[in-house]
Amino acid sequence: MSTYLSLLKTPGVARIIGAQLVARFPFGMLSLAFLVHIEHVHHSYGAAGLVLATTSVGQAIAGPLTSRWMGHWGMRPVLILTSLICATAVGTVALVIMPVAAYMAVGFLAGLSTPPIQPAVRTIYPKMVNSRQLTPLFSLDASAQELIWVLGPVITTFLAFQVSTQSAIFVALAFLVGGGAWFVASPEVGRVRIPRSRRRIGAVLLRRAVFLATVTGFLLIGACAAIEAGIVATFGESGSQAGIILGIFAIGSLIGGLMLGHRPIGPWALTVRMLGIAVGMALAMASLNFWWLALTLLIAGVGIAPALAVMFAIVSASVKFSETAEAYGWIGTGQLIGAALGSAAAGLMIDRFQAPGAFWVATGFATVGVIVPAVLVRWHPDLRGKDPSPIPDTEPVAIQPS
Repeated sequence: MSTYLSLLKTPGVARIIGAQLVARFPFGMLSLAFLVHIEHVHHSYGAAGLVLATTSVGQAIAGPLTSRWMGHWGMRPVLILTSLICATAVGTVALVIMPVAAYMAVGFLAGLSTPPIQPAVRTIYPKMVNSRQLTPLFSLDASAQELIWVLGPVITTFLAFQVSTQSAIFVALAFLVGGGAWFVASPEVGRVRIPRSRRRIGAVLLRRAVFLATVTGFLLIGACAAIEAGIVATFGESGSQAGIILGIFAIGSLIGGLMLGHRPIGPWALTVRMLGIAVGMALAMASLNFWWLALTLLIAGVGIAPALAVMFAIVSASVKFSETAEAYGWIGTGQLIGAALGSAAAGLMIDRFQAPGAFWVATGFATVGVIVPAVLVRWHPDLRGKDPSPIPDTEPVAIQPS
C-alpha cells in the first residue's frame, strides 16, 4: 500500500484521478438509466435495447476518432465540445418524448460525442510520474474505476424506481457536466499537449502491443458482460442477490489491482492474469449457488484490474506519445464491441439453455483471452526493469546555413 500512498502524494495525482472518476461516472449509469427510461416511455425492452445499441455504436466510432482530434486541436477544446454535445443529447433523451427512431438517433449522437476522458487521462499519466511509478498508477486507475461499476448501477436503480426514470438521467447528466468541468479545469490537462500524429487513423493498430491489448480487452470485457447477464438471469432482475454478487465481482477487481499493481510486467503477465479470470469463471459453471458464485467470481475478479493495467502499460511503452490517445481510444472501442457481443451471445444462450448458457459464453471468451496473449507472447513487451513511458516524438530540425 505504501506504493499507492506515495503515488497519491505526488502533486496532482489524487486530483486528476478524482476528476476523471467523477467525469466518467455517468457511463456507469447511463446505459441502465436509458434502458429503464425508454422502456417506461414505450413499454418495450426491445425498443430500449435498440437505443442502447445505437448509443454503443456511436461510442465505438468515437473512441479513436475524438482521441485523435486531441492531437490536432488540443485536449480542452475537444473535451469541452464533446461534453456540450453529449450533455445536450442526454438531456434531450430525458426531457423529450420521441418515437423510437428519434431516440436511436439522439442516442447515437450521445455515444458519438462521448468525451474522451479515458484516453486523455492515460495520456497525461506518463507526464505526471516517474517511470517506476507509472505501472502502479495504471493499476490504481484500473482499480479505482471499479467504483463506477459498483456504485453507478445502484444509484441509477434507486433513483429510477424510487423517484423517476428522468431523475436517474439528470443525476448522470450532473456528473457528466460537473465532473467534465472539474477534469477540464485541472492544470495537468492544460500543461500536457499531444503532438499531432503524422500517421493515418488506424495505423497505430499495426503496432503489435496495441493490437494484442485491443483483442484481449475485447475478450475480457466480453466475458465480463456475459457473466453479468448470467448473474441477472440466475437471480432475477429484482433480486438483491444479483447486485451483491456483481458488487463482489467488482471488489475482487479492486483488491487484485491493489495487490498486483506494483509487480513487474514480464512477457507472460497478461496471460497469467487472464488465466486467473478464466479459472474463476470456469469454476462458476459448477453451481449456481449464491455463495459458490460469490467465491468463484471474487477469484475471477482479482485478475481484471491487473489485466487492464498490463494492457495500458504495454501500450504506453510501445507507441509514440502522439499516438497514445488514439491507441487507448481503439482499446476502448474493442472493449465496447466485446461488451455488446458478450451480452448478445449470453442472451441467446440464456434463451436456449437458461442461466448456465451465459456462464459457458463467459468462460469461452475468457479462455480465448488466455490463448491469444499466450500465442502472441512475442508481441508482449517485457517491461521488467524498463521504462513504460511512451516513445518520444522526434522530427527533423531545420538548420540554417552559415
